[in-house]
Amino acid sequence: MNAYRTLLRPLLFRLDPEWVHDRAIQSCEAAGRVPGVCRLMSAWYAFPDPRLETEVCGIRFANPLGLAAGYDKSGRAVRAMAAMGFGHVEIGSVSADPSDGNPKPRLWRLPRDRAIIVHYGLPNDGAEAVAARLAPQRLPVPLGINIVKTNRGIDAPPDSDDETIGDYLRSVAALNDVGDYLTLNLSCPNTEMGRNFFADPANTTRLLAALGDLDIRCPVFLKVSPAGGVRAIEELLAAVEGVSFVSGFAFNLPSGRPETLKTPPHLLESKPGAVSGKPVEGMINEAIHELYRRMDRHRYRIIGIGGVFSADDAYRKIQLGASLVQLMTAMIYEGPGVIRAINRGLCGLLERDGFASISDTVGTANTP
Repeated sequence: MNAYRTLLRPLLFRLDPEWVHDRAIQSCEAAGRVPGVCRLMSAWYAFPDPRLETEVCGIRFANPLGLAAGYDKSGRAVRAMAAMGFGHVEIGSVSADPSDGNPKPRLWRLPRDRAIIVHYGLPNDGAEAVAARLAPQRLPVPLGINIVKTNRGIDAPPDSDDETIGDYLRSVAALNDVGDYLTLNLSCPNTEMGRNFFADPANTTRLLAALGDLDIRCPVFLKVSPAGGVRAIEELLAAVEGVSFVSGFAFNLPSGRPETLKTPPHLLESKPGAVSGKPVEGMINEAIHELYRRMDRHRYRIIGIGGVFSADDAYRKIQLGASLVQLMTAMIYEGPGVIRAINRGLCGLLERDGFASISDTVGTANTP
């Protein structure tokens, strides 16, 4: 990690961030075709320890740390990502139809905040192409697939309610058999079309009812906005009551700009999009805390995302109620070595606090 921060990161940060990201995906895609390279990566980055093993929704995870959706949008680099020490990999977001996303530029770094601004607008190859790519894959870690409504462009007319729900149904039907779990992205902050569609709980109920007619054979998580406070959480829990295939929840990036940003406002004026990284950590942690307190803990599980840069960050989310955690922005600032560092650090925290397993710590910060 020190070598990455002192030698490689200064060079990469001189280059366009989307260009760097595209080259990283291409490199990982090429590396994934060479079994020897993946074995070497696993030996270098993985930190296996039985204390980190956990079972969530009937799926076994070697550790609770995963790659968040948004990095590998179309499942091109899953073999390499699965060899880097992650306990699971989530790809996407994937939509029913291919999408070019928003116009460029659409990705910016905020070094003062250890953050990025994301305005990609969900570019991906479409559900059928992604399903064909993933179907022959046999990964050593669980694979999650994040599903979202197709972004048809800023000038496209809005879809009807039925078209929006139908878009999700087509993706779920295409991808149901190729992932270990699905995440339905119901609150992407980076598209104009449908951004607030599921702010109305009735639309969530309609979607879930329609999905009930499909033969969904894997756990399904709902990814929702952290905004709205306790009322939004209670409305969400009411909407999923009685829906057997919903296994848990995750919180998306909030729209707008966090008040804690250190980057001067004049540097943000020409950068639309959502902030990812440390500035959103507090808001999402509070949402995890409130959701865990109110949900049926025997039925639901939480995936914690947002501002995970260290073992302490991951441990905090787990103690607040997350069974799994994910990161993405930390790799931009710390390099891939952060994966091993976090897993090793989690073992140290378990030993410090006298826990035998990472699953024993879930929700302990909520204990009266």
